[in-house]
Amino acid sequence: MDKKQFQAESKRLLEMMINSIYSQKEIFLRELISNASDAIDKIYYKALTDEALSFDKDSYYIKVAADKENRTLNITDTGIGMTKEELENNLGIIAKSGSLAFKNENELKDGHDIIGQFGVGFYSAFMVADVVTVITKALGSETAYKWESTGTDGYTIEPFEKDAVGTEIFLKIKENTEEENYDEYLEEYRLKAIIKKYSDFIRYPIKMDVTSRRLKEGSENEYEDHQEEQIINSMVPIWRKNKSELTPLDYENFYKEKHYGFDKPLKHIHISVDGTIRYNAILFIPENIPFDYYSKEYEKGLELYSNGVLIMDKCADLLPDYFSFVKGMVDSEDLSLNISREILQHDRQLKLIAKNINKKIKSELQSLLKNEREKYEEFYKSFGRQLKFGVYNDFGANKDVLQDLLMFYSSKEKKLVTMDEYIERMPEDQKYIYYASGESIERIDKLPQTELVSEKGYEILYFTDEVDEFAIKMLMTYKEKEFKSVSSADLGIEAEESENKTDSADSENKELFEYMKETLAGKVKDVRASKRLRSHPVCFSTDGEVTIEMEKILRAMPNNQNVEAEKVLEINTNHEVFQSLKDAFEKDKEKLNLYTNLLYNQALLIEGLPINDPVEFTNDICKVMV
Repeated sequence: MDKKQFQAESKRLLEMMINSIYSQKEIFLRELISNASDAIDKIYYKALTDEALSFDKDSYYIKVAADKENRTLNITDTGIGMTKEELENNLGIIAKSGSLAFKNENELKDGHDIIGQFGVGFYSAFMVADVVTVITKALGSETAYKWESTGTDGYTIEPFEKDAVGTEIFLKIKENTEEENYDEYLEEYRLKAIIKKYSDFIRYPIKMDVTSRRLKEGSENEYEDHQEEQIINSMVPIWRKNKSELTPLDYENFYKEKHYGFDKPLKHIHISVDGTIRYNAILFIPENIPFDYYSKEYEKGLELYSNGVLIMDKCADLLPDYFSFVKGMVDSEDLSLNISREILQHDRQLKLIAKNINKKIKSELQSLLKNEREKYEEFYKSFGRQLKFGVYNDFGANKDVLQDLLMFYSSKEKKLVTMDEYIERMPEDQKYIYYASGESIERIDKLPQTELVSEKGYEILYFTDEVDEFAIKMLMTYKEKEFKSVSSADLGIEAEESENKTDSADSENKELFEYMKETLAGKVKDVRASKRLRSHPVCFSTDGEVTIEMEKILRAMPNNQNVEAEKVLEINTNHEVFQSLKDAFEKDKEKLNLYTNLLYNQALLIEGLPINDPVEFTNDICKVMV
């Protein structure tokens, strides 16, 4: 029996493929099962046009069997089989695909499609096997053949005895090495796991003889191993079923089976598209935030299937970062894949799917907000921060997509509200959307800076997430209304009478404020009479774009560049403390220095900022007491 050589190009491709094309060795089983499924499909298509040929789906299957003792793994199918010529062409010339040729020659109908189109997947077997043997008998042929190869040194073909039409592939599994454990491909549990992972939705049954422990007949405490044939795969994927057939429990069970999370899905989205590009998708919005969601370890992405076969565990390109919390899968027959099926050759189809999915997720979230408010608020408490990061990232490129999904705590409603709801309640004379920033709702409630805005009856949005102000700076306006911090130097609501009084106070006490400013040199930009304070003696306001809350966040970052807000110390000239300042300015400058430093540190404490010298501050308090 003569050994035939692979063509030179095929030999080089085989060497490259065994060593580098596939990222994981376990992929070989996916490829061989996909080929077996194709072989059965080919009989199905022939039966559509050949009246003499019947197709009883129950008669067709794929079987996987491991023999640990002889270190062999067997994959059997009852498909169309191969002639000697097809063995030569399909297995002797790597990357010549019999499935692709069949697809090109036949008009495929009934929603079926041939999975393998590259003619390379078969050779992935050499990643785990020293010897690959193929015994096959073609439909309508009297003779069976055996193809055998040990890899790049060539192959043999000889007649063989086989009664039934179909193909059997025997892999002589390699011995373990220091780097690789090949024994795992002979283990029942491991083979089942690989089949479930990649080939669960192959449309024909994948069978295995599965071992179970049973009580020995006639015994009360002795057990024996029992083998029974089981179907491992689910066959019909949930996403190909009609939505009317499915219940919420079906989707919930699918969520659990696919290990998308330990919680229940808050919402599911079932998509079926048959247009320029065909695809099905089932997406889930989780109920709870994953423990690692805001860490570098978290991987976003949807499972990507091509015609029911898993191609990628986490296809990140299908989701924008701001919707990275979405779990689920996409299945399409139209993807252009590379020869290993692990990398997309062209991203045009994927971009189109991703764009459609993005729109659908936003639409479902808007529907949840409108029709199931409690559920949306539950979702928002877990993932609202991510939406706000989405507004901030990429210089606000996605703000129009996300702004209507944002919510903030309202000073009036005492709950989360949308910006649209805020706008609807605005009085006619209100110019701005007012917000206050702080570590918590309780802290913001006590901020002196809110007094004037609250007195006017205006609603204030509370920003308690570190990203809030940064996102709003990117947003700039909402429905032509600008955002304004309650700590801003100019609130735009000061009454003319109040303004005149404040200007007069600044003018009358110019020397006092100048002296205090010099005392706090380098710490504040200015000292002024306050227009906003009512009951509190002092507060900070800010000039410029950087607010005090933003300064705190930037300070906490590893690459802190000492960015500071331009602080203005505002004094309530109607507070009794102000008279003490005036008296000290006239009679005791040392006492004025003491009061000035105390008021400055008081303003720092109100903002939750650290005091520069705590010991000096406590000594100053003692001085006042004595």
